[in-house]
Amino acid sequence: MSRKATAASAIQLIPTPTAAKFGTGTHHKNRRRVDFSCVKDVNDAICLFREMLRMRPQPSIPSYTKLLSAIVKMKHHSVALSVFDEMRQKSAPVNEYTFTIAINCYCLLNRVDFGLSILGILFKSGYEPDVTTFGTLIKGHFLDDKVVEAEKLFKKLLVFKICEPNDVMILTAINGLCKAGQTIPAFELLHALEKTKWKPNVMAYNAMIDGLCKSGMVDDALQLLSQMTAKGISPDVVTCSSMIQGLCDVGRWEDVRDMLDEMTNLKISKNVYTFNILVDAYCKEGRVKDAEDVLQDMMQQNISPGIITYNALIEGYCVAGNMSKAKEVFNSIGENGLKPSIITYNSLMDGYCKKGKIEEAWRLFLEVTHKGLKHNTITYCTMIHGLFNKGRFVEGWNLFKDMEVRQVHPNLHTYTILLDGLCKNREIDKALTFQHSMEEKGFIPDIITYGTLINGLCKNRKHEVARVLLNELPSRGLQPDVRIYTMIVGSLFREGSMEETKLLLVKMEEGGCAPNSCLYNVIVQSLLRRNELPEATPFLGEMCERGFSADVTTMSLLIDELQGDRENVMLWEMIKKLVPKDIL
Repeated sequence: MSRKATAASAIQLIPTPTAAKFGTGTHHKNRRRVDFSCVKDVNDAICLFREMLRMRPQPSIPSYTKLLSAIVKMKHHSVALSVFDEMRQKSAPVNEYTFTIAINCYCLLNRVDFGLSILGILFKSGYEPDVTTFGTLIKGHFLDDKVVEAEKLFKKLLVFKICEPNDVMILTAINGLCKAGQTIPAFELLHALEKTKWKPNVMAYNAMIDGLCKSGMVDDALQLLSQMTAKGISPDVVTCSSMIQGLCDVGRWEDVRDMLDEMTNLKISKNVYTFNILVDAYCKEGRVKDAEDVLQDMMQQNISPGIITYNALIEGYCVAGNMSKAKEVFNSIGENGLKPSIITYNSLMDGYCKKGKIEEAWRLFLEVTHKGLKHNTITYCTMIHGLFNKGRFVEGWNLFKDMEVRQVHPNLHTYTILLDGLCKNREIDKALTFQHSMEEKGFIPDIITYGTLINGLCKNRKHEVARVLLNELPSRGLQPDVRIYTMIVGSLFREGSMEETKLLLVKMEEGGCAPNSCLYNVIVQSLLRRNELPEATPFLGEMCERGFSADVTTMSLLIDELQGDRENVMLWEMIKKLVPKDIL
């Protein structure tokens, strides 16, 4: 029977495993002790296996399973499977645990179908799988993206009472569903288990809370935390850290503070993971001072910041444009006994590129290999983009060639940067040809790629081609966003095509894309620059109705208009309404 056929029949065998165990080995008083101290790598393990096969009497089952487990820990799953196959061919002693190791290997190789084949052989050999075997198969289904099958298998085990699920199996099911984005089914499964004798423990609740937070269902996560506590299950640092991450993600800073206070009340100490969440969240929010305070608190509690902590802080300073502080933190990494990672270098390089300090970024680029690190796709993308922004197109393309030579694989973002470079260098025909060639290589443009190309076409006065591309987007499964519409609208106004612009705005809203403040500012600026205040007035009125503010350029143009017509009361009233609220 083929492996596929065996796999198909294995599930049918699950409800009625009745055969007795055999081949578990007998005790031998004179059995030689197997010396595992010689196993340093996979070759040593294979040599020992050959020696074990020659031993008489045969080594025990635990000795063989210990060897298999050692190979699996080295992550040589295919080798472990070859050893397992040879064990069976040479009649080496095996049991259900040996089979489970083989099933686990297939699952880790994303071949759960072969794992099910082994389950079928296990049944036919007279062994009974236990909770570990079934738990491994459930995990394997999740690893192989067979989420529905994983959930069905778990429920089948419960309904037919094939085995008692343990905490590990329950955690595997809940966590697997959450990580697959199936938050609601996971939530329902958790509540169903609460009504049985197989009560979820704190780890299962942690997985569920984390899943809810990652799905943006923060209030549901808070409610589940309350229910869990009411059931007498005390939250731990993982529970609170997941909750803090979820609250930070949605900017609920008061609730974050409340959660930190609750941790103090419950005597739950923050760990490095908790601190990293806070440092990263504050930095992303631009609150670098708060991140510094967290770092100080961390050190006062004798928790040493790791490279992840430093990376988040460097990223925060770079985003804030404070490169001197970012470099200061970078220099302190070595002083604290740590080594920068490629992520550290990428963040610092990106910060320098955005500040236009391309030579500083290039020096770091060259330093990477001297520190024993390897450039990755992000490193090259950052540097190429930085060179293009400074008009150094030849150097940027040479770096891309170097990337290919060193077999650092480009991604869609890389090709979008290259496309942008061609547009910036006014090589529009090459850009259009390049778009087709990237598709031939399997890189399908997304809305960002098309936005880059449309922007380049508009800036190079290829308005008609830009509009053709805009109209093609729905047929490619993409919907234009407000950024792309703003580009097209700007180009239409430069052509003086008012009627076409109005039709485009109607089409935009009918397509479910609402105009934003930026779009209205572009429209008004275009009209005011052409001294067409009457045409701009209706758009100014719409801005007021929608609660949009005028940007600096629009406000300057409006004030110029008002100085030329001081009696225009309506314009003065509009200006007052369009002043940004944070200025008032």
